[in-house]
Amino acid sequence: MDDQDTEEERSEMIQDFIRAGEIAGKVIREARRLIIPGQSYLDIAESIEKLIVDFGGSPGFPVNISVNEIAAHDTPVYNDERVLGEEGIVKVDFGVHVNGCVSDNAFTIDLSEDHPKLVEATQEALDEAINSIRPGKTTGEIGEVIENVIRDKYGLKPISNLSGHMILPYILHAGPTIPNISRKGGYVIQEGDVFAIEPFATTSEGRGEVKDDLSFVEIFSLEDIRNVRLRRARQIIVNVFQERFTLPFCKRWLYNRFGYSLVVGMALRELSVRNLVVGYPRLVEENNQPVGQAERTVIVEHDSARVLE
Repeated sequence: MDDQDTEEERSEMIQDFIRAGEIAGKVIREARRLIIPGQSYLDIAESIEKLIVDFGGSPGFPVNISVNEIAAHDTPVYNDERVLGEEGIVKVDFGVHVNGCVSDNAFTIDLSEDHPKLVEATQEALDEAINSIRPGKTTGEIGEVIENVIRDKYGLKPISNLSGHMILPYILHAGPTIPNISRKGGYVIQEGDVFAIEPFATTSEGRGEVKDDLSFVEIFSLEDIRNVRLRRARQIIVNVFQERFTLPFCKRWLYNRFGYSLVVGMALRELSVRNLVVGYPRLVEENNQPVGQAERTVIVEHDSARVLE
């Protein structure tokens, strides 16, 4: 009976991942049209998050809009006034979750048309990695495929300290990672695993690594739900935990929910100081070189991988 229940639960989980992927595929097609000069970061993010809901899902994490040397974790702030310029290499990273099962996706648009190789290399590396992943392969072997495309074919540098990741319900980064460089050993991939594969690349002048920009931390996730002193902090914990468990959220969402006030900021600081939430700083290429990214989520099947889209 227990085995049957477990099998049914797993089947439902896989269907939730598939449904999340179907929604993500629709969102990608609409979201690409939003990336035009003069469009505001805030409008782009909130439009994509609304599309996710309108198509029947929930945001897996706040939409990231990361431009040029910023690789990831740049989500608009409340009342953000930034707009896309005439030039820039724009990465849009978003997730769709259905019952905590997340389809994690990203694409790059080069408004400047100065870095076509960054777009081509990351997309081709993603395609080759998807074609290569199957049970029995190691995550290090998939990393080698990614590095070979980015470094050997295009003469670019993979970002070595960013990686793809396994996904479990309500756990976006669930342990085993798929590196963007060749590594010996690693996790042996199994049928039924769900992975987000996300090659990042920079120019030959780049360091090939990212660093934390601690001046910009807008994305968080819950680590603990112990009692806290401030009433607003308790409300945040209850609200986020009931809706998202450990899936990431952002300050902008809190201000939209609770109102833009110093109290919300103080509450979030208390949660951070007490290590009840973890923050995700904006990530910047070490040599301030532009970065490209491509990402899709796959379910590993018997002898291949199924793209969730």
